Amino acid sequence: MSRTTVMLPLDLKRKTVALARSSGVSFGEFVRRALAAAAEGERQGRPRRDPLLEDHAVFRGRTPRDLSRNHDRYLYGE
Repeated sequence: MSRTTVMLPLDLKRKTVALARSSGVSFGEFVRRALAAAAEGERQGRPRRDPLLEDHAVFRGRTPRDLSRNHDRYLYGE
């Protein structure tokens, strides 16, 4: 293994430390697993998932192909 220093915003560090504890692993192991999962997803060419579009309280159904072009119509009905 190689030691690496990473600067994190304090709120992100607190959240990830809490997630690591609740998962029963160290912070370092939590970070290693998260990085490995991200790298594996990139390697397999999986598209990145947009949390906004996956939140069914915000958006339901399939994403329209013209969403970026006609976002005002979808957001405001204009």
